[in-house]
Amino acid sequence: MAVKLKLGNPSRSPQSTSFRWRVARVFLVAILAVVLIGACIFGYLYHHYENVVDDRLAAGPMFASVAQIYAAPREVRTGQKMTVALIGQDLRRAGYNSNPQLGSFEVNGDNILIKPGAESYHSTDGATISTANGVVQSITAENGAALRAYELEPQLITALSEDKNRTKRRLVTYKNIPPRLVQAVTAIEDRRFFEHGGINYVRIAKCAVQDVLAQRMNCGGSTLTQQLARGFFLSQDKKISRKIAEVMITFQLESHFSKQQIFEMYANQINLGQRGSYAVNGVGEAAQAFFGKDLGQLDLAECAMVAGLIQNPSRRNPYRHPDRAMERRNLVLDSMVQTGAITEAEASRAKAEPIHLASQNVEASEAPYFVDLVHEQLSQRMSDQDMSHASLRIYTSLDPELQRAASEAVDVGMKNVDELIRKLHKTSKGGPSAPITYPQVSLIALNPHTGQVLALVGGRNYGLSQLNHAVSKRPTGSIFKPFVYATAYNSSLNSQSLGEGGVFTAVTKLNDDPQDFSTGGQSYTPGNFVRGEYPGMVTAATAIEHSLNIATIALAQLVGYENVAALARSAGITAARATPSVALGTYSASPLDMAGAYTTFANGGVHLTPWLLASVRNTAGDIVSDFAPEARQVMDPRSAYLTQSLLEGVMARGTGSAVRRLGFTAPAAGKTGTSHDVWFAGYSSNLLCIVWVGNDDYTDISNGLAKPVQGADTAAPIWAQFMNRAIKLPQYSDMKTFTAPSGVTTVRLDKVTNLLADASCTNNYTAAFLDGTAPQGTCSQMTENPQSLIQRLFGGGTNADQPPAASVYPGNAPSPNSPATQKPYRPAVPVDPNVTPSADPAQPKKKNFFKKLFGGSGDKQQQTPPPQPPQ
Repeated sequence: MAVKLKLGNPSRSPQSTSFRWRVARVFLVAILAVVLIGACIFGYLYHHYENVVDDRLAAGPMFASVAQIYAAPREVRTGQKMTVALIGQDLRRAGYNSNPQLGSFEVNGDNILIKPGAESYHSTDGATISTANGVVQSITAENGAALRAYELEPQLITALSEDKNRTKRRLVTYKNIPPRLVQAVTAIEDRRFFEHGGINYVRIAKCAVQDVLAQRMNCGGSTLTQQLARGFFLSQDKKISRKIAEVMITFQLESHFSKQQIFEMYANQINLGQRGSYAVNGVGEAAQAFFGKDLGQLDLAECAMVAGLIQNPSRRNPYRHPDRAMERRNLVLDSMVQTGAITEAEASRAKAEPIHLASQNVEASEAPYFVDLVHEQLSQRMSDQDMSHASLRIYTSLDPELQRAASEAVDVGMKNVDELIRKLHKTSKGGPSAPITYPQVSLIALNPHTGQVLALVGGRNYGLSQLNHAVSKRPTGSIFKPFVYATAYNSSLNSQSLGEGGVFTAVTKLNDDPQDFSTGGQSYTPGNFVRGEYPGMVTAATAIEHSLNIATIALAQLVGYENVAALARSAGITAARATPSVALGTYSASPLDMAGAYTTFANGGVHLTPWLLASVRNTAGDIVSDFAPEARQVMDPRSAYLTQSLLEGVMARGTGSAVRRLGFTAPAAGKTGTSHDVWFAGYSSNLLCIVWVGNDDYTDISNGLAKPVQGADTAAPIWAQFMNRAIKLPQYSDMKTFTAPSGVTTVRLDKVTNLLADASCTNNYTAAFLDGTAPQGTCSQMTENPQSLIQRLFGGGTNADQPPAASVYPGNAPSPNSPATQKPYRPAVPVDPNVTPSADPAQPKKKNFFKKLFGGSGDKQQQTPPPQPPQ
């Protein structure tokens, strides 16, 4: 019989059981202690970072509220070339329809109804514009009144930089962010953003494992809220302490704000790369910087590209690395398909779209030199704190389309200048290895009848140099010479004669032979641009057309150096002084100063101070400050027009004719200038432009080359490039002929005799005269009294019975030392170190008849050496 034995576990000893319980209790206490300590630490950190966040929120808005810079409102006029599509495009760029508070518009065939909103520059003044065949037919106000013109909403140019780090940002609200952009960002950065509580624990755990295995902290497991916390409060150092702080701040942000508010802050905060010398922060600024669009205008592909820039924007900069940007964009589109935000078909269409970027030229879109000057002028009127924290809207004079034209003209023109210098340098130096200094540039364009600065380029690359050459003082060279001739016309209007020559006219004879214009016992013997070329007696028209130095100084001596300097100072060239060299532009002025000075000729003798600021308003549209332009009559309108007529001759037959060869054919007046720098100053009936090119170190732009570089070769082509672009814009397409004021007669003269042209004289030109001072005979009257003919050729052709009426303007009063009654046409002993004197030193070098009339050209002063201008 089998016996079953039941074996039990040996009983535990009391000592063993007691030990295990003690260990368990210790372990439990340790856990509780860790939990308690952790809770205390968490509580402390939570409270600490709660205070940090609260203090930051109490300090003010999350983002600096910087002033916004707006362009001038575009004016639409009846009869202007303009279509409804172009008007709608302009309004859309300004934010109409995408921002109802700003305004809206509705297109109905060839009519467009414009309705400004509460935040509009124009308050609630709406209008209907009707067009036909690309021309504005009528403009009707909301009350039914017919209008001749209507101003569209000014476009936002940019914002002032937030800080010394040159950060640009355009603040947007969540409701203004396109849904596609929200979907794109969350698809690639944080798919569960609207679901989690700020921390993606699973993703953090995965990243922790990866970092441990890789032995470095490189995995990005941060949610959008964590990225926001890091961007606002913390550094980018990858340390455990920073990560803990990031998590604690994330909790605070999630408790303080809704998901929409967090996304809005994130969208405004993120850095999306660099444009020029500015950091691009926020999606609003990115839309403008990369696409030239308002944020609401971005399509699916553009939204995906912006989202793709968030991670490593420098590596994926679309201008420098378009392939990388497109690859990342397509990855974002695939992610959007995975999240169900878009379909495969939508992604395929977006992937097929090429990247359409805005011009890389920052100057063209944001006018940074212009904006810097606006900032500087604002700083003189209000504190930086007021500008930075008042959300001001700064309305300026800028025309964005003309600014683009100016930037493009400078870009093209300076490439040609560089190439010209390289070619001349190679010819002169025997090879390209010799050092070359490439010059800087400035271009100013303004309305000659209002002084409104429409475009301003202060240098060739703002990212490389922020020095604004538009306001840098430089010797003005020969673009100053018209003030000498204008002073002579002023003298004639005051019944002052020029020695034996009578009153001054376009055919007054001036001596261009070498002569010594000594002052105070100091010799001054300038030469012409081409050394050794001295045409002798020439007409005033020929002297300015070919920019003859000696003849111009001789005229300045006749009318009085102090009178010349006084007129120049009244026109804004404040450094001008009463010395012989003043006639050659040895005293300095900025391109902006010279633009203002030339308004005197273009605006009937009225000098207009160039202005950039129009109005400052707050977000409610209330006017904080308005700025009135400064205008002052400094010259008789007849003197201004007569000088302008000479400048038309410069464009037609003289050193400025290069612009005609380059295709600009509209009526215009202008003058070249060459010293160490080169200039071109010119204007049409509705647009005035000054171009300056020169070296920052004040060395000669020619770089010591055997063949000097002239204004006609460098600055004039840039001017022509600009004006050819400007005339294609609707607002500047109606460039008209100049209209003479009362008291001025315009006639046609024979080029050989400078007498009135008749049917027998086909080689002729147009000249303007004060009434009663034009030549009386015709070119075919060769049988008249010989003495009378000689007087007409060389005497000035005045009518003593009809003296011009006197006028009093700044610069007209003769100085005590005025040589107006002297006869300095021919000095006793002409002096020039480059010319061999004749046997009879009292006689000038002989010239044939035609060379006396037409010989000599150029606009560069040559002197040995000139006296230093007084400081």
